[in-house]
Amino acid sequence: MTTVHWVTAFIDLPPGLHAAGTAFWSGATGYAVSPPRGDHLEFTTLLPPVGNPFLKVQQVGSGRRIHLDLHVRDPEDAAHRAEELGAKVTHRAGPGGYVTLRSPGGLVFCFVTEHHEIRPGPTRWTYGHESLVDQVCLDIPPDLFEAECSFWSDLTGWPLRRSARRPEFSHLVRPEGIPFRFLFQRLDESATGEVGAHLDLATDDRESEVRRHEHLGATRDPAPPTSPRWTVMRDPTGAAYCITDRNPETGLLD
Repeated sequence: MTTVHWVTAFIDLPPGLHAAGTAFWSGATGYAVSPPRGDHLEFTTLLPPVGNPFLKVQQVGSGRRIHLDLHVRDPEDAAHRAEELGAKVTHRAGPGGYVTLRSPGGLVFCFVTEHHEIRPGPTRWTYGHESLVDQVCLDIPPDLFEAECSFWSDLTGWPLRRSARRPEFSHLVRPEGIPFRFLFQRLDESATGEVGAHLDLATDDRESEVRRHEHLGATRDPAPPTSPRWTVMRDPTGAAYCITDRNPETGLLD
């Protein structure tokens, strides 16, 4: 088991989409954008008014994805453990630096040492409701589902729970203080390829939150049917995410 004391989600965007994606997610969260940093000024952080940051934007050469940073005491030791569980190391930054890996299903993640401990609370909007980006959903082809769920539970030591009502969903029991809940979604039988991921928001008024996002430039995704519990959206870069009825304080369905 690897002790993970924080999780950061990165929104990776190519140059042509980076500015639009950064502006949208700043507006969606209500968080300020840090000055850019990195050798090519490719990194920015969304800065909550209270608590430690947990959402960042990175400009990449091509493609669009979500990747995760797992904050640990010793990235090399954690990477060794992950390799034993089936992950593959793709980059090492050097002694004491970060390690980049792919999960058995191909999801990119990194081990880093940056220390955070204060989880931000929900943002209250002028509409009178609250919301918070608080969940990363792994979108998993059916042939990879069981192995990928087991990998993340074994790596973190967080218990795996199956949904009784929706067998295509499982999740990890999130320790107190961790900003992201891990949800696993088994895609339909036609899905192939590597594991992907998308972000989910929790809110106490989904319709008001959906309208707020539409004002920021997002659209409702017409392809999947809207669930009684969530609405699938597309941000201005075309990336899918969900607005859900989960309690923004606890992350759970009431």
